[in-house]
Amino acid sequence: MTSAPRLSFNDGKTIPQLGYGVWQVENDVAEKVVGLALEAGYRHIDTAKIYGNEEGTGKAIAASGLAREEVFVTTKVWNDEQGYEQAMTAVEASLKRLGTDYVDLLLIHWAKPSQGLYVETWKALIELQKQGRAKSIGVSNFPEEQLREIIAETGVTPAIHQIELHPYFAQERLRQVHAELGIITQAWSPLGMGNRSGLLENPVIGQIAQAHGATPAQVILAWHRAHGIVAIPKSVTPERIVSNFESLKVTLTDDDITAIDALSSAEGRIGPDPATIDF
Repeated sequence: MTSAPRLSFNDGKTIPQLGYGVWQVENDVAEKVVGLALEAGYRHIDTAKIYGNEEGTGKAIAASGLAREEVFVTTKVWNDEQGYEQAMTAVEASLKRLGTDYVDLLLIHWAKPSQGLYVETWKALIELQKQGRAKSIGVSNFPEEQLREIIAETGVTPAIHQIELHPYFAQERLRQVHAELGIITQAWSPLGMGNRSGLLENPVIGQIAQAHGATPAQVILAWHRAHGIVAIPKSVTPERIVSNFESLKVTLTDDDITAIDALSSAEGRIGPDPATIDF
């Protein structure tokens, strides 16, 4: 079976470069589709407390027949559970729902600068890593200022930063910062939220897909892989779950990558701005 390449964290551990995300997937559906993803070859599952499907995700992993150490599991601390003690309690609850003693990766879901609790929350994640409750720790949706602040305050650099990233919004500046700091870049909504952005219908990507005998989604995921970005596409359609994993067989040319790079713009963001969110 094809397996995803693994990228090395700054803490010495590794992460499969292609994972499966379960945002907006109901709990009972998650149990089914995570099982399908594991059957297709995914070994990296990304969930979060706020998704409401940690339990279903955990049940699918337990039922898969795979050893726990074979599946890389990510979950996240939600905004209303930030703060040192609150985060510690929240993670214990997440582990219980997942039915596991640890997660492979634990993230702060959003910095939420207006709340001012991201440093204390980061300290909790550092302690949870020391306890072995999280093998690796990182952040999600942090503006550069807050990213640098948690490192300066604690001396601990996140292993990974999960951000909105796709060909319409390639986050070049933040990726440069990550390279400088030794942080892996991870993309949520790597396909640009599908029909919401129109990315899958882009003619440039369509032409490249035709040349490779691939789907537009496979081309976009191959673009992420070529840039060393971890991607976690989400689908509840069995055929697309398999097809997205098959993107590992697609290798783009330098010209392909350059053409896709040119699609990015500062106006390409689809989701909320991490600097100003208030939820």
